[in-house]
Amino acid sequence: MRFCIFSRTFAANTKELNEMIRIAVQSKGRLYEDTMALLAEAGIKIPSSKRTLLVQSTNFPVEILYLRDDDIPQSVASGVADLGIVGENEFVERGEEADVVRRLGFSKCRLSLAIPKGFDYPGVEWFEGKKIATSYPAILRAYLKEKGVHADIHVITGSVEISPGIGLSDAIFDIVSSGGTLVSNNLREVEVAMQSEALLIACKGLSDEKRAILDDLLFRIEAVKAAEDKKYVLMNVPTERLEEVIAVLPGAKSPTVMPLATPGWNSVHTVIDEKRFWEVISQLKALGAQGILVIPIEKMIL
Repeated sequence: MRFCIFSRTFAANTKELNEMIRIAVQSKGRLYEDTMALLAEAGIKIPSSKRTLLVQSTNFPVEILYLRDDDIPQSVASGVADLGIVGENEFVERGEEADVVRRLGFSKCRLSLAIPKGFDYPGVEWFEGKKIATSYPAILRAYLKEKGVHADIHVITGSVEISPGIGLSDAIFDIVSSGGTLVSNNLREVEVAMQSEALLIACKGLSDEKRAILDDLLFRIEAVKAAEDKKYVLMNVPTERLEEVIAVLPGAKSPTVMPLATPGWNSVHTVIDEKRFWEVISQLKALGAQGILVIPIEKMIL
């Protein structure tokens, strides 16, 4: 009922906004924060307004529609929103018809089965005939069917983790990030059914005009994502060790090499993945690199 009322309210405005693309975004929580950070990094300015359902960017043809996470897949599938940024868990659970445009790599979590601590766990067969509390019955049902397990699925919303402690269920199936909530409720994770991250989804059959705006948005997102966990590194390298230094650099392409005023020395510029940063820096120092300067990267246009 909540979504139907919302649909009637906003559908009438759609024709007036053909020159603009509408993105459904979670109204609060970690996914909201990560989404707003991505849009800001992409240079899209969104006025801060927690009480407004629909907010227009001041410098890009996009407006943000704030919704509950479980309403986003339907809003995109029905065309109320052109795009949506939603957790993969919600998208799969709702089973709505929409295109996955890009995996965004943030707001990662997993959907897992957890049981009270102290129980022996021989394997997934433990759940045979058990009562499992969850907010994701469709995903759980598919997982149990794949494993050949028959269980009683008890659907509840919110505070799923407390249900075994109050005798409502034998186990739970819920989102897990750090696992701290499970520990605080005397539970332990025993099976991971799926991994989840934020997805950019799109309504099927976008107009050419809106597709062009989406392409521009994707171009900006790609530039932001390409720069993640990357460092721009400058160093001075003796000429006789130049080839050895270049051989160990894992840059996006061939590094930039420029001769210095001091004979026998060159300035080398490259990009290094932060995951290999210290490993590579140690090798560079051993090869005689000096004056190593490390600079964070905001955007990378590949």
